[in-house]
Amino acid sequence: MTIDRELIADCIHCGFCLPTCPTYGPLWQEEMDSPRGRIYLMDGLVSGTVPLSATTVEHFDRCLGCMACVTSCPSGVRYDILIEQTRAHIEEHFEREPGDWALRSLVYALFPHPRRLRAALALAPLGRLVPAPGRLGTLVELAPPWRSTEAPSELTPAQATRRGRVGLLTGCVQRVLFGDVNTATVRVLAAEGFEVVAPKWQGCCGALHIHGGRRPDGLERARRTIEAFEWAEVDHVVSNAAGCGSNLKDYAHLLAGDSAWAARAADFSARVRDVTELLAAVGRRAERHELRLRVAFQDSCHPAHAQGIRDAPRAALATIPGLELAEPAEQAICCGSAGIYNIVKPGPAAELGARKAAHVLAVDPDVYSSANPGCLIQVSAGLRRAGRPLPTLHPVELIDASIRGVEAGELLASARR
Repeated sequence: MTIDRELIADCIHCGFCLPTCPTYGPLWQEEMDSPRGRIYLMDGLVSGTVPLSATTVEHFDRCLGCMACVTSCPSGVRYDILIEQTRAHIEEHFEREPGDWALRSLVYALFPHPRRLRAALALAPLGRLVPAPGRLGTLVELAPPWRSTEAPSELTPAQATRRGRVGLLTGCVQRVLFGDVNTATVRVLAAEGFEVVAPKWQGCCGALHIHGGRRPDGLERARRTIEAFEWAEVDHVVSNAAGCGSNLKDYAHLLAGDSAWAARAADFSARVRDVTELLAAVGRRAERHELRLRVAFQDSCHPAHAQGIRDAPRAALATIPGLELAEPAEQAICCGSAGIYNIVKPGPAAELGARKAAHVLAVDPDVYSSANPGCLIQVSAGLRRAGRPLPTLHPVELIDASIRGVEAGELLASARR
């Protein structure tokens, strides 16, 4: 994989990215741990003036890929593309030390495979009784105390007048830990007049692989995902997992050089919508019932920075009578989840998670809500470490409860923590 020199040249080194970068500001305050500094390193790799050493790789590994720098950049630098290209270059040309290689291999062998992940999570309580060493222990600690066996039907008819036909990406981690989010998503979309297809043979979308530098695997999973939803013949493909949705929208770019897939990928990406994005665009049809709750809503990085979606989830939640939205501080700063970052870099990830949890608790909410499974897991873990666990819900679960008339107390009692 080559790193695009023209994209590197777009950076004018102004430093507007520095205040929003979590690894520069809250963590290390080192130039090489800022987007600007990493772009200097990328340029050095391309020109041959910087070696692909363990020290160089560490600076790239420290990046969360949160894309806050993309939002803040006045020059339109595509750091999102650059960091993915650089990570692919690293995976092709750098030999990681055995422990790091083994941990990463374990993650990729588990997370994209729901059956394997379920089996591994079933063993997590044993790992807490006999603490595992090093970063493997972090993996055990992060394993949420909840599971979900819910799964939507392959076809759910629209309620009342049909507004369209949509496909739902059910995900991998989402399917295992947040199956109830998938079923809530289907209920909300059906109540709003959409026929919903959840293809049974869909698999992992490849987001973890693309964001982690394992590009060939990610591209192959992208092709399979496109095939699954072409078969479904839908107007839109809906995602309720922010990192996955961002990846789906990137298929057009990722497969642009593949003559057999470029047009299909472009058509697919044009149809992708975050569930809150779709709900905000079509407007409310189903009646909402009062839900008196104070909700700390966190912008996840991939919708806010990679997709530019900030207003949609707030607009969707604003349709719920009685619901009060609270905004924790530092919305632009990542919580430390970032795909597999909280596993391969547990120390800095935990520091960012604690920081985010403290901001959440500062607004004194009844519920913590975010639109990405990684954020829900990471911040929940931070809240548990702080000794103040909160009910944790995806925004679509709040909308679903309001449509179904679930009482606030009942919802809180059943929510994951």
